[in-house]
Amino acid sequence: MAAYKKRIVDNILSQKLESSGAVLIEGAKWCGKTTTAEQHAKSIIYMDDPAEMGQNIKLAEINPKRLLAGDTPRLIDEWQIAPQLWDSIRFTVDHRDSLGQFILTGSAVPADRSKVHHTGTGRFSWLTMRPMSLWESGESNGEVSLRSLFEAPVFIDGQNGLNIDDLAFLICRGGWPRTLGMRREAALRQAENYYDAVVNNDISRVDGVDRNSHRAHRIMRSLARFQGSQTSLATIREDIVTNDVETIHAETVSSYIDALKKIFVIEDSPAWNPNLRSKAAIRTSDTRYFIDPSIATASLGAGPDDLINDLNTMGLLFETLCVRDLRVYAQSLDGNLYHYRDSNGLECDAVVHLRNGQYGLVEIKLGGDSLIADGKKTLKALSDVIDTTKMKAPSFRMVLTGTGNYAYRDEDGSYIVPIGCLKD
Repeated sequence: MAAYKKRIVDNILSQKLESSGAVLIEGAKWCGKTTTAEQHAKSIIYMDDPAEMGQNIKLAEINPKRLLAGDTPRLIDEWQIAPQLWDSIRFTVDHRDSLGQFILTGSAVPADRSKVHHTGTGRFSWLTMRPMSLWESGESNGEVSLRSLFEAPVFIDGQNGLNIDDLAFLICRGGWPRTLGMRREAALRQAENYYDAVVNNDISRVDGVDRNSHRAHRIMRSLARFQGSQTSLATIREDIVTNDVETIHAETVSSYIDALKKIFVIEDSPAWNPNLRSKAAIRTSDTRYFIDPSIATASLGAGPDDLINDLNTMGLLFETLCVRDLRVYAQSLDGNLYHYRDSNGLECDAVVHLRNGQYGLVEIKLGGDSLIADGKKTLKALSDVIDTTKMKAPSFRMVLTGTGNYAYRDEDGSYIVPIGCLKD
């Protein structure tokens, strides 16, 4: 068995166990939730073990205490199979009056919420886990820390070890832990296998609604084409109908997308709403992203060579990769990721906003001097319209790139950082 590769959420999980009775880890299948939770647990029950699943579900109904008995923290893996356990865990946490009692993992929102009667407020903490960032998988050297940029250093230094071919492969391979150490061809097939599982099984299992795999494929393919945009449901429907002879209703598209969110395949980026000096109206639509860029390439049937031959598409999917990594890094800083767009056409790909009110502005560019210059110009324009009498000025402006040999601070104060140099 391969040695465990430490994840950024390990420290976050330890902190949450020190302050909560139970911690729920949610995220996409195969992103490593169970393996990470196992590192912290003293006892474990796998609810979806085929040999025990029927008995586990029955016990959850008639004698949940038996399932919860064991050394703590006790891991309840895929707890959503028996959602009534939630109330039993809450009750047990209350009566033991002790912290760090349980770790729950789940790769889907429970289908039957009627069996959950209490919110868990004050007893549970929530932790979202995503596929591996490039720093976690070892492809980024981590010479530039996102945390350090909030201190506005006058000098940064890093040398990028990734080229355009490396990036095309990493976009298609994705951040799935099981791909590490695999042969290149086998690693690329993992994303295809994940995609097949979603359209043929998971999208229906999440809530028991029988969904058509062909429709799921068409919807995911359309979503892949609109990565990094604020495209409406109506436009997605039109795209599907245009590229297929079969019609589809908007309500159906919405239902499939909601199911994809419930199994953590989609994670849209919410809009950022700063105080502005201008009268521009801030657009509030979410920006559409898959949780990992490899899901988009699998949906499109594209491989690394296809991306190299279509750099416009590669640029969009590179943005999805960067958003994935920024989310992982921001989480370790107790922050969140947003996007910005206003009625004047001013856009910013990512805003890393911390709980203490600090924030950094990020433009994502695959590479090239002209694109980097455009990114710097956008960041400066947004920085200039923020009303700093009502909120803090940005802690940093960063152009996050794919290619380029070095990380550095430019003469205008912006940071140029290759994704192959970045860490949390």
